[in-house]
Amino acid sequence: MSSLNTIVYADDEPDIREVVQLTLSAIGGFEVHSCENGAEAVELAKTNRPDLILLDVMMPVCTGPEALVEIRKLDELKDTPVVFITAKANTNEIEELMSFPTTGIVSKPFDPMTLADQIRKIWTDLTSA
Repeated sequence: MSSLNTIVYADDEPDIREVVQLTLSAIGGFEVHSCENGAEAVELAKTNRPDLILLDVMMPVCTGPEALVEIRKLDELKDTPVVFITAKANTNEIEELMSFPTTGIVSKPFDPMTLADQIRKIWTDLTSA
């Protein structure tokens, strides 16, 4: 698989979206395309063909898991690693999210200073499996 350069990120919270965008681009050096819901993430992913998609779980219009289902239907994106970012750290919910193929989890709250490294580690784990 290629290296991790481009990320599509969806989160309905503008403040969190801004922090993640800034952190991943300034500290991580990634090209980040962000939006506010899963439906927009699917469209951005079609256009930008990201190396990784980062989805908040709970969003209006289209949740992260709903967006993942749509993403997996697209031939050009079906193998793209997807990472959920969520405040829902309940064991059953995490197990359910991890049941989707090629997925990882980042828990909120996260440390902005280590987020890029955390994403890189998940990427490595998902793409070397």
